[in-house]
Amino acid sequence: MTKVDLRYDLARPLGDGDLGAIARVHAVYGIHRVILEQPSLGAVRVEYDASRLSERAVEAALVRCGIPIVRHSPAV
Repeated sequence: MTKVDLRYDLARPLGDGDLGAIARVHAVYGIHRVILEQPSLGAVRVEYDASRLSERAVEAALVRCGIPIVRHSPAV
């Protein structure tokens, strides 16, 4: 198992309605933790198993579950 952390900025602050989205992300196989960065709560950090998921798959899972992340543009 290879643990990797990714950081994503949020497009908007998370509200009470977003708690279900965070719970759905925790159900994705290979994602271990989703942490809101303190004190601004303007970003999330995701710890995942890189032997199970790619960075692109993690980003897609966050979007699919309803986390309002700012997508990173691919490196050139």
